[in-house]
Amino acid sequence: MLGNIKFIGELGKLDLIHESILHKCIKTLLEKKKRVQFKDMGEDLECLCQIMRTIGPRLDHEKAKSLMDQYFARMRSLMQNKELPARIRFILQDTVELREHRWVPRKAFNDNGPKTINQIRQEAGKDLGVFIPPSMAHGMRNDFFLEGPFIPPGRKFDRDPLGGLADMFGQMPGSGIGTGPGVIQDRFSPTMGRHRSNQIFNGHGGHVTPQSQFGEMGSKSFLKSNQGQNQHYHGQNQGHSSQQTTQSKGMPPRFIKKGQINADEISLRPAQSFLLNKTLVHKLQPQTPTMIPPSAQPPRTQTPPLGQPPQLGLKTNPPLIQEKPVKNKKAPSKEELIKLTETILTDYLANVNVKDAVNGVKEMRAPKPFLPEMLSKMIVQTLDRSDEDKEQASCLIDALRQEGLITGENFMQAFLNVLDQCPKLEGDIPLVKSYLAQYAARAVMSELVTLLELAQPFENGTQFPLFLLCLQQLAKLKDREWLTDLFQLSKVNMQKMLPEIDQNKDRMLEILEGKGLSFLFPLLKLEKELAEQIKNDPSPQAIYKWIKDNISPKLHTDKGFVNILLTSFLQHISKMAPAESADPTGVPSKEVLELEKQLLLSFKPVMQKFLHDHTELQVSALYALQVHCYNHNFPKGMLLRFFVNFYDMEIIEEEAFLAWKEDISQEFPGKGKALFQVNQWLTWLETAEEEESEEEEGD
Repeated sequence: MLGNIKFIGELGKLDLIHESILHKCIKTLLEKKKRVQFKDMGEDLECLCQIMRTIGPRLDHEKAKSLMDQYFARMRSLMQNKELPARIRFILQDTVELREHRWVPRKAFNDNGPKTINQIRQEAGKDLGVFIPPSMAHGMRNDFFLEGPFIPPGRKFDRDPLGGLADMFGQMPGSGIGTGPGVIQDRFSPTMGRHRSNQIFNGHGGHVTPQSQFGEMGSKSFLKSNQGQNQHYHGQNQGHSSQQTTQSKGMPPRFIKKGQINADEISLRPAQSFLLNKTLVHKLQPQTPTMIPPSAQPPRTQTPPLGQPPQLGLKTNPPLIQEKPVKNKKAPSKEELIKLTETILTDYLANVNVKDAVNGVKEMRAPKPFLPEMLSKMIVQTLDRSDEDKEQASCLIDALRQEGLITGENFMQAFLNVLDQCPKLEGDIPLVKSYLAQYAARAVMSELVTLLELAQPFENGTQFPLFLLCLQQLAKLKDREWLTDLFQLSKVNMQKMLPEIDQNKDRMLEILEGKGLSFLFPLLKLEKELAEQIKNDPSPQAIYKWIKDNISPKLHTDKGFVNILLTSFLQHISKMAPAESADPTGVPSKEVLELEKQLLLSFKPVMQKFLHDHTELQVSALYALQVHCYNHNFPKGMLLRFFVNFYDMEIIEEEAFLAWKEDISQEFPGKGKALFQVNQWLTWLETAEEEESEEEEGD
């Protein structure tokens, strides 16, 4: 199944599958099936994350933003569900974070490919603090230590390729990669001596005397530079077998020890030959300054004394930082913080000095987990006070938010905490919920929280009618027009704020009228009144006059108004010419079709008045037709007939039909089936429009 989902996503990326179908797939994967436990949803959720990773960036655009926000809100809630396996929760978390990072994967900028030798040298220099010489290709000869005072001209070593790190780093003889424990030594290093490929350094077959091997000059120089270390090795060589003693007789101590070191005797000290023959150290400098990593370069402000060469690859010890003694100051307890909060609030209400109160909260240095409790204490302490004190407390909370001391999340936690205490508080303060609504309303007005954030905890009638009380307080503190605009922008679903039994339009209208909030939905009341007007007098003149007298001109270009207008017309036509009454699967009679067309022609002037030159409103009209057919189970040919009639009567233009086809809004049901019924006609319309444009260009 996972492979099929990925294949579907790839088809979507190539525009071979319409976006509405992809959204339907996502919704299907997100829905919890009946009688299926959360722990068994793992496969669906893994497929959901796969399709999101594949096609998510393409679907996440401005038009579908609300849908994507709903999907990811659901994914976040599932991510917190402990019934799901940990693996699925982490996959969900990765997908959510992927969208938060604008669909850029974490490793998008990591270079995981092969690296060049120079990159490896630079990384090793940065990690180990040591400059690693380049290879011969950069102007450095690998036989540097095989010349000069080390080896006489007549003697050449057969150096076998070492492989591993030595080949990779172009390791120089006599030097190790780094210093200290864990150093990687060369086979020519005096402290290593573990490479058995060279008979001279491992003590096997070494019957040649050192004078004949090196000559007088090279032998003395080499012996002198390693004298201290050779004595140490020579002192540990007393307990070995006689056979090894016979083989190494006559050899210098530095060669005797070479073949006898075991794993327990390996020296972890830095190689003494690392700076061997300091007069030649300058040859190790790179030909380009970029070859030395920044971490291996000495500080520019420190220069070595005159005559002393720099120590290559060794970091200088930074000066010791003397830390100031920290005074162990005991943090205040929870009880002390509560007392401080009470004192600050009492002084503030007495003096009304916001600056002093804010400074007092700063000096408290309250930990973040205590902030919601601090705000809860401020709210509870002023619930039974006057409205003026409540307003001053709200001003203090807003001032704390402006100073960055609290957040909207802290306020919502405090608000819900006080709400949990309401059963106890109602005995002393009967109107406690109304007072809480004042705090919530002022928090929305000061933009401490949004109306949507305030509404989320009260969905499905939780603490009903507290949310309606908050709206009442907002209308009282501001005005109805401001609240109407705010409510429409918030995208709060009012039906979900009611108890489940009341979640329908008729019941919602009754409740809002009872609370004096029906002005939030002016079109909801309009739907009933307009249907009644069309029933009494269906003439276009009477309908248009009624609309002008009863509906604000501001709503004439509202999509909701157009949707209600078309729905009312279509319902009246269906009642007068019931095309599906006789046979829902058959074709209506000619008389019914003709009556249907005549009724539509009678409403044409009103529809043209509000739809002409408004493509967006025409699309809303098509959605009203789509929902009308959906509610009647899509009678055969009904949607296509109305499409053709709308087009022939010039009520809706070609651009609106094509825009409806491409729109992916999921707000209105039945889009998939509607497209299936009219897709062929829309294809013809699109082809005809292209031919007309070609003919115009040819003329």
